Amino acid sequence: MSIKTVSQPIDQILTLGAAGLGVCLPPDAGAAFTAYYELLETHSKYVNLTAISGAEEVARLHFLDCVALVRAADFENARVIDVGSGAGFPGVPIAIAEPTVGLTLLDSTGKRIAFLSRLCTSLGISAVCLHARAEEASRRADMREQFDIAVSRAVARLNVLCELCLPFVRVGGKFLAMKGAGCDEETKEAHAAAAALGGEIEPPFDYTIPGTEINHRVVIIRKSSPTPEEFPRRFSKIKKLIV
Repeated sequence: MSIKTVSQPIDQILTLGAAGLGVCLPPDAGAAFTAYYELLETHSKYVNLTAISGAEEVARLHFLDCVALVRAADFENARVIDVGSGAGFPGVPIAIAEPTVGLTLLDSTGKRIAFLSRLCTSLGISAVCLHARAEEASRRADMREQFDIAVSRAVARLNVLCELCLPFVRVGGKFLAMKGAGCDEETKEAHAAAAALGGEIEPPFDYTIPGTEINHRVVIIRKSSPTPEEFPRRFSKIKKLIV
């Protein structure tokens, strides 16, 4: 990874970087991201939240990377679920950049959900913080096919993420998966899974994180039909390819 170190405050990095992505942040976004960073630094001593540290790297490799998603779909007034949210990426940066979203943060680790609840309260973000496994939560009547957009920055392969995320998305909504630029083979592998779950893979959104030479891709999957009742399967089976 290559970061051009310029020793700027977080609010300036975010404002200039977001503008470079074509995103206009709300006036209070800089202060919110600064508070977010401070909370991350404090709580990472007690909870495994992120391996990335330091204001410059967190601002670019976490915050700006997530803000880029605002260009990949229409988030205004959207009901959004962040699956496997961890330290709040990408859901919380999206909510800072587009405060009209109705946000649900889902994670299977209780300590992370406790951090996310504290984080959202501190930042004044109204969000549902849910401690659950995705394959179980998406079978709830109040969760299944109830969201306009599902997002995930998880490290699982795309075919696995499709089965974990698409059941949450309403027909006509989208699943946005954050991936590296070289994910063509992984995307090709996921076509059968996406189709079986009611999704269609659309052209991706590619971007470079401002102030770096890092290229990332958002794989965009539109929900074109309901997910069959047999999905999602148990996680031990989800890891097996749908062909």
